[in-house]
Amino acid sequence: MSNTVDRRAFLKSSALLGGGLVIGFRVADAETIAGAAAIAADFAPSGYLRIGTDSIVTIFADHVELGQGIMTALPMIVAEELDADWTKVRVERMPDNPSVWPRRIMTVGSQSVRTSYMPMRMAGAAAREVLVTAAANMWKVKAAECRTENGYVLHSASGRKASYGELATAASQLPLREGSPLKDPKDFRIIGTRRARVDLPAKVNGSAQFGIDVRLPGMLIATVVRPPVLGGKVKSFDATAAKAVPGVKHVLQFASGIAVLATDTWSALQGRKALVVEWNDGANGALSSADIRKSFTDLLLSEAIVATKRGDTAAAMQAASSPITVDYELPFAAHATMEPMNCTAHVRADGADVWAPTQSPTNFQMLAASLAGVSPSTVKLHVTMVGGGFGRRARSEVLVDAVVLSKLSGAPVKVMWTREDDMLHSPYRPFGLHRMSGAVDADGWPTAWTHRIVSQHALGASDTYAGASNLPYSIPNVLVDYVTATSPVEVAAWRSVGHSQTGFVVESFIDELAAAGKKDPVDLRRKLLANAPRYLGVLNLAVSKSDWGKPMPAGSGRGIAVHSMTGSYVAQIAEVTVTGNVIKVNRVICAVDCGVVINPDTLAAQMEGSIVYGLTCALKNEITVKAGQVEQSNFNTYPMLRLSESPRVEVYTVPSGEAPGGIGEPGVPPIAAAVANAVFAATGQRLRKLPFRVG
Repeated sequence: MSNTVDRRAFLKSSALLGGGLVIGFRVADAETIAGAAAIAADFAPSGYLRIGTDSIVTIFADHVELGQGIMTALPMIVAEELDADWTKVRVERMPDNPSVWPRRIMTVGSQSVRTSYMPMRMAGAAAREVLVTAAANMWKVKAAECRTENGYVLHSASGRKASYGELATAASQLPLREGSPLKDPKDFRIIGTRRARVDLPAKVNGSAQFGIDVRLPGMLIATVVRPPVLGGKVKSFDATAAKAVPGVKHVLQFASGIAVLATDTWSALQGRKALVVEWNDGANGALSSADIRKSFTDLLLSEAIVATKRGDTAAAMQAASSPITVDYELPFAAHATMEPMNCTAHVRADGADVWAPTQSPTNFQMLAASLAGVSPSTVKLHVTMVGGGFGRRARSEVLVDAVVLSKLSGAPVKVMWTREDDMLHSPYRPFGLHRMSGAVDADGWPTAWTHRIVSQHALGASDTYAGASNLPYSIPNVLVDYVTATSPVEVAAWRSVGHSQTGFVVESFIDELAAAGKKDPVDLRRKLLANAPRYLGVLNLAVSKSDWGKPMPAGSGRGIAVHSMTGSYVAQIAEVTVTGNVIKVNRVICAVDCGVVINPDTLAAQMEGSIVYGLTCALKNEITVKAGQVEQSNFNTYPMLRLSESPRVEVYTVPSGEAPGGIGEPGVPPIAAAVANAVFAATGQRLRKLPFRVG
């Protein structure tokens, strides 16, 4: 998705609503514009800013609130350029018809603010200029003599002022001018300030509706039994006992497995327990994690596809006196969203309604229409609050269950995945093997770097080597290549996708080269990042906020890591203590350059959350396979980081006028490396396999 917008298309996509001013802020083709105009008559505009006669400013956001704060950040951007009164700004989701939305929406890749920043600034600026013109016309003065402030247009010479609400109707009759001037960032009064999250009150008082909260008249609850072995199938089943459970209405076999539909969740689960199923395990009945690891290890010596090449690594390695070759390993990992997977669907002959906590509204609507056999325009997708995404809710398995079962049963159906369902049958972050080789010269500076990746692709090859192919360090000879692996384990994008692996591997191995050359890890990075100013900026800020170089007690150490993704740059310093085989992360210093910061409070929260998410995986989690089955089924076998185990996190920001970068994911990739490097400083042991084991 592009973060640019054509001004002419932007102006053409504007529409007027009676009783207020509505400004379009998304690019749209002629067909989409017509759709937007049609729904505008129903006061449900898609992709618009509305200013009412009551001075209430309403932003219609097309991205999904996943807990990342965009329902606060997006209004802040518009309100800044509009010079609105923040207390009168409201935000709503777009109407429930993605087929007429101005673009395909997927809230992934930390894109929400990045792709909306300029379009929303333009929306606010265009509206502000029209309001000034309306006031100038009313007062019969020049527009240049007027200014805006906190929801008012003012004429200083005469002392007159008018609220935006008083001007809304008149402004709605005026044309928009192409190229409305944007504010100078030095004049920002909303962007860059801490604002309370607008969604917090509803979450605290319980009025927020998550997908799991949906209730409909006549709704059935469905739970699905799936094959325990990867790739297995139903051989036969006996539903007699299940159907005898009070409340159970249907037992249906379909492509995903066997569903029990009941009037309530308890009855559905009891009916499921009563099912008697015989499974055909297929070819994977004896599969183990060791088998998968061996097949990936064998591929390390296969022909690879080059992602990045500069210099002659083979010659540099041959000339080196003591080249280093080591392997890093990362396990399959579950998303472990707090809200279990769920979706509700009501399929009818004339269309369908779907309630989903989804990251992919457009894709969900299109797929629901295809499964239901109806036109996409007749599918209303109700995007609920989302209890954690991390990439998992871009997947459609639960949608397929809900739509198919509603169509088969003729009733509205809410499909509930238990924690065990999701942990055992989810697509996971890929398993990855990384072979690293490098060398340093007589002065201790790196001369060669090779990085071979063997992994399944969660999205595509470029996502697998992202964070490795763009190595920021000035090493003269570099080769990064990859081999595509396969396994019966289904994989998917996991928070920060390939960066979650390459961030750990690259930043751990650069520390290994620093040790080989007898260099301080910070000094080495500073020299090699001399031509990468934004990397260097976060590195220096993190170091300045730490006690780097100061001795620590025995068994304690500091480690550093630097990484970039989604237009943002992050450096993290971890301070750890190792006691026996236990790693305790005491403190994490996190320096961020994400360009213009919209809401500092959200930035800090995202970095803190990313660090805890990444630490949990580094210290505790892996998905393993035995006898063809995933072994981890709930938080007792796939534990989360406890509050008592969580470090103190300090977040610092590099002042920047660059365009905003994403902040939902960039805090994840460096943390495992920072901890591993700290453990080496504390104990001399290198940790090259997740989850970490010391001793």
